[in-house]
Amino acid sequence: MTATVVVQEGNGSPVTWTTISQGRYCTMDSNNPGDLNPCVIPASNFNYSFWKHHRLYISGTFTKINNIRWFTSGNVATNWNLGTNGMLMVGLRDTPTLGHGCPAGSYQVAVGTVGTTGTSFMDGTSGHAYYKGQSASPGNADSYTTSAALTIDSNDYTAEGGTYSVVTQAKIATNATQGDKPNETFTFRYDEI
Repeated sequence: MTATVVVQEGNGSPVTWTTISQGRYCTMDSNNPGDLNPCVIPASNFNYSFWKHHRLYISGTFTKINNIRWFTSGNVATNWNLGTNGMLMVGLRDTPTLGHGCPAGSYQVAVGTVGTTGTSFMDGTSGHAYYKGQSASPGNADSYTTSAALTIDSNDYTAEGGTYSVVTQAKIATNATQGDKPNETFTFRYDEI
Protein backbone atom coordinates (compact mmCIF):
# COMPACT_ATOMS: atom_id res chain seq x y z
CA MET A 1 0.00 0.00 0.00
CA THR A 2 1.05 3.59 -0.39
CA ALA A 3 1.02 6.40 2.14
CA THR A 4 -1.71 9.01 2.39
CA VAL A 5 -0.02 12.42 2.14
CA VAL A 6 -1.74 15.80 2.58
CA VAL A 7 -0.52 19.41 2.73
CA GLN A 8 -1.08 21.28 5.99
CA GLU A 9 -0.72 24.93 6.99
CA GLY A 10 0.33 25.89 10.50
CA ASN A 11 -1.23 28.88 12.25
CA GLY A 12 -1.55 30.29 15.74
CA SER A 13 0.32 29.85 18.98
CA PRO A 14 0.21 27.09 20.00
CA VAL A 15 0.21 25.92 16.41
CA THR A 16 -2.80 24.27 14.78
CA TRP A 17 -2.08 22.30 11.58
CA THR A 18 -4.97 22.39 9.07
CA THR A 19 -5.17 20.26 5.93
CA ILE A 20 -5.54 22.55 2.91
CA SER A 21 -6.00 22.26 -0.84
CA GLN A 22 -5.26 25.93 -1.47
CA GLY A 23 -3.78 28.87 0.42
CA ARG A 24 -3.91 32.64 0.34
CA TYR A 25 -1.24 35.15 1.34
CA CYS A 26 -2.64 38.03 3.36
CA THR A 27 -1.87 40.36 6.27
CA MET A 28 -3.14 38.11 9.04
CA ASP A 29 -2.26 34.69 10.44
CA SER A 30 -5.00 32.56 8.87
CA ASN A 31 -5.21 29.47 6.67
CA ASN A 32 -8.53 30.64 5.19
CA PRO A 33 -8.74 34.47 5.22
CA GLY A 34 -11.12 34.80 2.28
CA ASP A 35 -10.99 38.44 1.17
CA LEU A 36 -10.04 39.76 4.63
CA ASN A 37 -6.81 41.71 5.10
CA PRO A 38 -5.32 41.44 1.60
CA CYS A 39 -1.69 42.32 0.94
CA VAL A 40 -1.14 46.08 0.62
CA ILE A 41 1.13 47.94 -1.81
CA PRO A 42 3.49 50.16 0.21
CA ALA A 43 4.03 53.88 -0.30
CA SER A 44 7.79 53.27 0.09
CA ASN A 45 10.15 50.35 0.62
CA PHE A 46 8.33 46.97 0.83
CA ASN A 47 5.32 45.43 2.49
CA TYR A 48 4.97 41.73 3.27
CA SER A 49 2.31 39.13 3.72
CA PHE A 50 2.34 37.27 7.00
CA TRP A 51 4.70 34.30 6.59
CA LYS A 52 3.31 30.80 5.99
CA HIS A 53 4.35 27.35 7.23
CA HIS A 54 3.35 24.48 4.90
CA ARG A 55 4.24 20.85 5.56
CA LEU A 56 3.27 17.34 4.55
CA TYR A 57 1.35 15.07 6.91
CA ILE A 58 1.91 11.35 6.27
CA SER A 59 -0.40 8.53 7.32
CA GLY A 60 -1.50 5.12 6.09
CA THR A 61 0.59 2.04 5.40
CA PHE A 62 4.08 2.70 4.10
CA THR A 63 7.67 1.68 4.76
CA LYS A 64 9.56 4.95 4.40
CA ILE A 65 9.19 8.46 2.96
CA ASN A 66 12.13 10.84 2.58
CA ASN A 67 13.83 13.32 0.20
CA ILE A 68 11.03 15.90 0.45
CA ARG A 69 11.42 18.72 -2.07
CA TRP A 70 9.36 21.80 -2.98
CA PHE A 71 9.12 23.93 -6.12
CA THR A 72 7.09 26.59 -7.95
CA SER A 73 6.35 27.53 -11.56
CA GLY A 74 9.39 29.84 -11.55
CA ASN A 75 7.15 32.79 -12.46
CA VAL A 76 5.41 33.72 -9.19
CA ALA A 77 6.79 37.28 -8.94
CA THR A 78 5.83 38.02 -12.55
CA ASN A 79 2.43 36.33 -12.46
CA TRP A 80 1.53 38.08 -9.21
CA ASN A 81 3.01 41.45 -10.35
CA LEU A 82 4.95 41.91 -7.10
CA GLY A 83 6.98 44.83 -8.51
CA THR A 84 10.69 45.62 -8.68
CA ASN A 85 12.59 43.25 -6.36
CA GLY A 86 9.30 41.85 -5.12
CA MET A 87 9.22 38.07 -4.76
CA LEU A 88 7.88 35.10 -2.90
CA MET A 89 10.55 34.67 -0.24
CA VAL A 90 11.46 31.21 1.03
CA GLY A 91 13.40 30.41 4.19
CA LEU A 92 16.88 28.96 3.66
CA ARG A 93 19.49 27.65 6.08
CA ASP A 94 23.22 28.32 5.65
CA THR A 95 24.18 24.69 6.39
CA PRO A 96 21.02 22.61 5.88
CA THR A 97 21.93 19.30 7.51
CA LEU A 98 18.46 17.82 6.90
CA GLY A 99 17.08 20.35 4.43
CA HIS A 100 15.97 23.98 4.41
CA GLY A 101 12.60 23.28 6.04
CA CYS A 102 11.62 24.29 9.55
CA PRO A 103 11.35 21.52 12.19
CA ALA A 104 8.10 21.44 14.18
CA GLY A 105 9.92 22.55 17.32
CA SER A 106 11.13 25.72 15.57
CA TYR A 107 7.68 26.75 14.29
CA GLN A 108 7.00 30.44 14.94
CA VAL A 109 3.66 32.20 14.53
CA ALA A 110 3.64 34.98 11.89
CA VAL A 111 3.60 38.57 13.14
CA GLY A 112 2.98 42.02 11.72
CA THR A 113 0.34 44.73 11.57
CA VAL A 114 -2.96 43.10 10.62
CA GLY A 115 -4.42 44.73 7.53
CA THR A 116 -1.18 46.53 6.58
CA THR A 117 1.94 44.36 6.45
CA GLY A 118 3.54 41.30 7.90
CA THR A 119 6.97 41.50 9.48
CA SER A 120 9.72 40.17 7.23
CA PHE A 121 10.86 36.78 8.49
CA MET A 122 14.38 38.23 8.09
CA ASP A 123 13.71 41.14 10.50
CA GLY A 124 16.53 41.18 13.04
CA THR A 125 14.18 41.78 15.98
CA SER A 126 10.80 40.19 15.21
CA GLY A 127 11.68 37.87 12.32
CA HIS A 128 11.51 34.09 12.28
CA ALA A 129 14.16 32.85 14.73
CA TYR A 130 15.02 29.83 12.55
CA TYR A 131 15.85 31.98 9.49
CA LYS A 132 16.57 35.61 10.41
CA GLY A 133 20.25 35.01 11.20
CA GLN A 134 20.95 32.98 8.06
CA SER A 135 22.98 34.71 5.33
CA ALA A 136 21.50 32.35 2.68
CA SER A 137 18.00 33.55 3.48
CA PRO A 138 15.71 34.67 2.02
CA GLY A 139 15.69 32.68 -1.16
CA ASN A 140 13.60 33.62 -4.17
CA ALA A 141 10.94 30.92 -4.65
CA ASP A 142 11.15 31.45 -8.42
CA SER A 143 14.62 29.86 -8.31
CA TYR A 144 13.07 26.51 -7.36
CA THR A 145 11.39 24.75 -10.28
CA THR A 146 10.68 21.15 -11.27
CA SER A 147 14.28 20.74 -12.48
CA ALA A 148 15.81 22.55 -9.48
CA ALA A 149 13.60 21.75 -6.48
CA LEU A 150 14.46 22.92 -2.96
CA THR A 151 15.22 20.16 -0.45
CA ILE A 152 12.93 20.75 2.51
CA ASP A 153 13.44 17.61 4.56
CA SER A 154 15.74 14.59 4.18
CA ASN A 155 14.62 12.80 7.35
CA ASP A 156 13.38 9.21 7.02
CA TYR A 157 9.69 8.98 7.98
CA THR A 158 8.54 5.47 8.91
CA ALA A 159 5.45 6.33 10.99
CA GLU A 160 2.52 8.73 10.81
CA GLY A 161 3.31 12.39 11.39
CA GLY A 162 4.22 15.81 10.02
CA THR A 163 7.39 16.73 8.15
CA TYR A 164 9.52 19.87 8.25
CA SER A 165 7.67 22.88 6.80
CA VAL A 166 8.60 25.23 3.99
CA VAL A 167 8.34 28.85 5.17
CA THR A 168 7.32 31.43 2.56
CA GLN A 169 6.25 35.08 2.46
CA ALA A 170 5.24 37.54 -0.27
CA LYS A 171 7.42 40.66 -0.56
CA ILE A 172 5.56 43.50 -2.29
CA ALA A 173 7.16 46.56 -3.94
CA THR A 174 5.76 50.07 -4.47
CA ASN A 175 5.14 49.39 -8.19
CA ALA A 176 3.27 46.10 -7.62
CA THR A 177 -0.23 45.70 -9.03
CA GLN A 178 -3.15 45.53 -6.57
CA GLY A 179 -5.94 42.95 -6.91
CA ASP A 180 -6.61 39.23 -6.97
CA LYS A 181 -3.76 37.19 -8.42
CA PRO A 182 -3.88 34.10 -10.61
CA ASN A 183 -3.52 30.73 -8.91
CA GLU A 184 -0.02 29.34 -8.62
CA THR A 185 0.80 25.70 -7.95
CA PHE A 186 3.46 24.95 -5.35
CA THR A 187 4.51 21.32 -5.50
CA PHE A 188 5.93 18.93 -2.92
CA ARG A 189 7.81 15.91 -4.25
CA TYR A 190 9.05 12.98 -2.15
CA ASP A 191 10.42 9.46 -2.38
CA GLU A 192 8.44 6.53 -1.00
CA ILE A 193 9.67 3.02 -0.35
